Amino acid sequence: MNTIARNTFGITPKWDTPSGHSPVTDFAKMIYPISEELVEHIDKSTFKLSIKKGKHLLKADEICQYVYFIQKGVLRAYVRDATKEITTWITAENEMVTSIYGFDLQRPATENIQAIEDCQLVAFHYDDLQFAYNNFIEMNIVGRKLLEQYYRDAEERAYISRLAKASSRYNHFIETKGALANRIQLKYIASYLGMTIETLSRIRSKMHELPH
Repeated sequence: MNTIARNTFGITPKWDTPSGHSPVTDFAKMIYPISEELVEHIDKSTFKLSIKKGKHLLKADEICQYVYFIQKGVLRAYVRDATKEITTWITAENEMVTSIYGFDLQRPATENIQAIEDCQLVAFHYDDLQFAYNNFIEMNIVGRKLLEQYYRDAEERAYISRLAKASSRYNHFIETKGALANRIQLKYIASYLGMTIETLSRIRSKMHELPH
């Protein structure tokens, strides 16, 4: 992963948000009440990051040092199988993302994370997050609730992969991530759903032919 400059000056930055706080702070507050001391720590430790469409936030075998909040844009994760890219997740605004294996264990990641739109992110370093866990009990509750969400998302992906019909997989995608259906390239949706672009195009065409 490209080297990212952390905020090491010990000065709380002025965030251009309605609350005046880091978007990560606001996100944590939505999950569980947090102390002013933790607010100050997050505001001070997190920083903005922009990444252009097509660029990688993380590549396989790199150490993932950050967890990211998506302010704007869409990210996907994928693994390689020979020359084929298999998309493992796609997510957009107001979500926290990272390489779970690589970040949690601080070992080389098994997946790649790529921007599929221009993205505006807020980054939170591993060491700063561990400090929050060790010094603020409420951060552990926030972390637990986020982990529960990750498990639900993983279960959702496992459910989709077990649907035999390609049309059923796409219908489920529309029900759960419909806002992305006409926002990102079909090749990423097809890869995520385990089908060819041609199959996905046929399914979409048939859906548009149905009477409303």
